[in-house]
Amino acid sequence: MITVDRLFEVPDHQLKNYPNSTMFVTKTAGIWVPMATSDFIDRTMTVARGLISMGVQAGDRVAVASSNRLEWNILDIAVQKVGAILVPLYPTISESDYRYILNDAAAKICIVSNQELADKISNIRADVSTLEHLFSFDKLDSIPHWSYIEDQKTHTEEDAVRERMKMVKHEDLVTIIYTSGTTGNPKGVMLSHQNLLSNVSACIEPIPANNQSKVLTFLPICHVYERMLHYLYMYLGCSIYFAESMDTIGENIREVQPEVFSAVPRLIEKVFDRIMSKGEELSGVKRWMFYWALGLAEHYDNVNATPIYKFKLAIARKLIFSKWKEALGGHVRAIASGSAALQPRLARIFLAADIPILEGYGLTETSPVVTVNNFVTGIRIGTVGALIDGVQVKIAEDGEILVKGPNVMMGYYNQPEATNEVIDSDGWFHTGDIGEFQEGVFLKITDRKKEIFKTSGGKYIVPQAMENRFKESRFIEQIMIIGEGEKFPAAFIVPNFAFAKEWAHRHGHHFESMSNEEINQQQVFIERINQEIAEINQEFGNWEQVKKIALLPKEFTVDGGELTPTLKLKRKKILEKYQEGYQKIFS
Repeated sequence: MITVDRLFEVPDHQLKNYPNSTMFVTKTAGIWVPMATSDFIDRTMTVARGLISMGVQAGDRVAVASSNRLEWNILDIAVQKVGAILVPLYPTISESDYRYILNDAAAKICIVSNQELADKISNIRADVSTLEHLFSFDKLDSIPHWSYIEDQKTHTEEDAVRERMKMVKHEDLVTIIYTSGTTGNPKGVMLSHQNLLSNVSACIEPIPANNQSKVLTFLPICHVYERMLHYLYMYLGCSIYFAESMDTIGENIREVQPEVFSAVPRLIEKVFDRIMSKGEELSGVKRWMFYWALGLAEHYDNVNATPIYKFKLAIARKLIFSKWKEALGGHVRAIASGSAALQPRLARIFLAADIPILEGYGLTETSPVVTVNNFVTGIRIGTVGALIDGVQVKIAEDGEILVKGPNVMMGYYNQPEATNEVIDSDGWFHTGDIGEFQEGVFLKITDRKKEIFKTSGGKYIVPQAMENRFKESRFIEQIMIIGEGEKFPAAFIVPNFAFAKEWAHRHGHHFESMSNEEINQQQVFIERINQEIAEINQEFGNWEQVKKIALLPKEFTVDGGELTPTLKLKRKKILEKYQEGYQKIFS
């Protein structure tokens, strides 16, 4: 049970119980630079004094658009201490989204990390009447540095901050997080200290970390998943290392050697692709051993493994999988996976390799964790684990997952009607996800309620489950099942072009100098992709089988507008973007 009532008390808990000289660690000019717990708390107090001096009142909204960095965490705790509300913004969203959110939240101050974001906000600043100040964490010529806030501390004593802190209650609003959403304007999810702390408390036991652990953070802290984990890491006394960028994750993992880090399935898929590429480069006995170990891992059963299987696996772990672990720093105890469905095959392979991926489930509206696979309640591959303490789930008649507990949001900001649509009169939050319990304990997500569609023949298609199976093919990088209201389902496919070139080379074809568009036009490649589709199709009912495909030349990305910041498919946007391809399939 957690021993603090408000989030800003979490660093104080660390100072009292696990004072840490490496509370946060940032790589600067090639050197990992630590900040101690006491110094962190002092900085938050300084910023809080400055905010009060600038006229920030309890309940005022302070927005921040930044990648993960120490200053983000300092600002977060400081804003909490003065009773204001932090509004985190994804660095990747459009100017129109910034305009909408800043106006909807009536933000008084906005802080960005760099010139690109400064330009975005500056472009729409005149449209946000409430925005009084714009600062940057980086030193820029165009807008003031955020040290201006700290410089104002001289006008306010610490006692004024402490008085503000006394006024903050457990059940008070602490943050408004705007959901990325796949359609329409984002909705502001209101979360209280109680919401987030209940999740921190319930996740203490499932997370395999303690005050001796190093963790690496690279998922966006503006997302509630990584943010809650930061509070959890702080409470446990872990050392939190900031990855430099998505491009340096591999290098940073090897340097830091973390026990725990979090990821989304898309990143895990990319890690696995790199492992497979290394395997393809092997020859002779080493190549045979690699694929023998991989085949063994693909049949891993953590519940019913036989003694002979365990013996073989021990050999595979020593000879092959130990190298996988070394590539991840050599000390990884678990990878926490969330945000989207993980391929069961990958969960099985990594678990066999002694690199457990602890897949969980939750939403921004549930602060976020509802269930998680872990070493305490057990791991069941293909599920998202057992309920965390204090949270209830029931399955509605139509299969929808309903959640109740202290983690359920206060509601959507300025949208009471939308709130009433998802939280019923009995307090159950309607997730929009379809699922079922296995063994009466482990929750399995089958699809998004809104994503399930019917063909013209009245047959239901469950796209997410199908997509996850097709993505197990090395030829397929990304896929979206389409065909609502049509005679049959089809698919948009982004091939794995790197693997396509490897495959072509092995079979005497020459794709090396070809563009993605040219590869997609090669008959031999089209036939091979169709062969792959035909083989996987056999696992589905006749009405579910993908009849036609369209090969796309560009990967779905956040910047391209096809993915949300948490890497979920924006299905409507993709359909709009590739309408011509859609028409060709179904004409």
